[in-house]
Amino acid sequence: MFSNSLVVDDELADDCHNLGYLYADQGKLDEAEQMYQRALQGYEKAWGPEHTSTLSTVNNLGSLYAGQGKLVKAEQMYQRALEGYEKAWDPDHTSTLDTVNNLAALYADQGKLVEAERMYQRALEGYEKAWGPEHTSTLRTVNNLGNLYANQGKLVEAERMYQRALQGKEKAWGPDHTSTLDTVNNLGLLYANQGKLVEAEQMYQRALEGKEKAWGPEHTSTLDTVNNLAALYANQGKLVEAERMYQRALQGKEKAWGPDHTSTLDTVNNLGNLYANQGKLVEAEQMYQRALEGYEKAWGPEHTSTLSTVNNLGSLYAGQGKLVKAEQMYQRALEGYEKAWDPDHTSTLDTVNNLAALYANQGKLVEAERMYQRALEGYEKAWGPEHTSTLRTVNNLGLLYADQGKLVQAERMFQRALQSYEKASG
Repeated sequence: MFSNSLVVDDELADDCHNLGYLYADQGKLDEAEQMYQRALQGYEKAWGPEHTSTLSTVNNLGSLYAGQGKLVKAEQMYQRALEGYEKAWDPDHTSTLDTVNNLAALYADQGKLVEAERMYQRALEGYEKAWGPEHTSTLRTVNNLGNLYANQGKLVEAERMYQRALQGKEKAWGPDHTSTLDTVNNLGLLYANQGKLVEAEQMYQRALEGKEKAWGPEHTSTLDTVNNLAALYANQGKLVEAERMYQRALQGKEKAWGPDHTSTLDTVNNLGNLYANQGKLVEAEQMYQRALEGYEKAWGPEHTSTLSTVNNLGSLYAGQGKLVKAEQMYQRALEGYEKAWDPDHTSTLDTVNNLAALYANQGKLVEAERMYQRALEGYEKAWGPEHTSTLRTVNNLGLLYADQGKLVQAERMFQRALQSYEKASG
């Protein structure tokens, strides 16, 4: 027989847990954390530290911390929840698998891609066994695996996962459900990375219209797509439209998350890219420095988001003729990417290409050629011989050969690039 005080503690904890969930959904992260902490204390008092209700709140706290960029705390919560669920239920129980999926997402954010893939595969196999291949929990993990493969540069596998997730979600939820729209947005990102800009814009516009209708224009999910559409416009050379989208995304995220949230910083970094492309170098440096300081505080100096901004600062310094600073930034980014990803990851190769261009500007032609050759071989392997990133390096090698007086090799590079561009443009 339970005492009345035990029932009160449990009911109060339930109310706090539900409020925490609501606040988290609204982006009110401080209030959510307060409610989850109260719920956790109540459940621990009423049921004990290993009861499944307690563990549910532990898992949700992990998700909250992950959203706040508190990755160490998030991992501690997820690990506690996972160990508890495995003991209380079993390794293949769906609640256990939910935490496995969350832990995979955390590892992906930390750049621990091998561990992330292992967790996602475990979650996917478990969900398929428990729920079937078309259940929404299964499809969520399919979508997440698509994200992981995209980050690894495995674009064929990524597209296959996204298409499977999209078809399943359209069948289960309908074409306008927010979960469906998340995958539509992800497909837009993938197409943009593949240079399929028309298809990317179609996906982003569909996602944006759907999210504005479902969530409203200022919801963080809507703003993510606004940010992505801005990046696409920038790649298309539509700089006015791009800046308008970035400013909308930035203002919305500062209001929803605060100025130092990692999602806000993503848009700050992107605005830096845009200003650099517009030749607004002072504004660009201000944005990059703000993003860098924020990322170092939130993620640490070796996180891939931090390194991306380091690389961008290198490009900015190179454009300003500050070649020593540029080389320092590129070397830091390169060493970090090789450690976080691997030597052949496309982000690593982007920095290799940038370092090659810097060496060429410094007259270090042997070092430049070595870097360009490394970048070219990597791009051909990762993207294929006709991808725009591959062709950019082909063109750069042509310029280098011309500067070295190797005119036959230079012409061969230029002809290769020209033929591929003509083929792509029809």
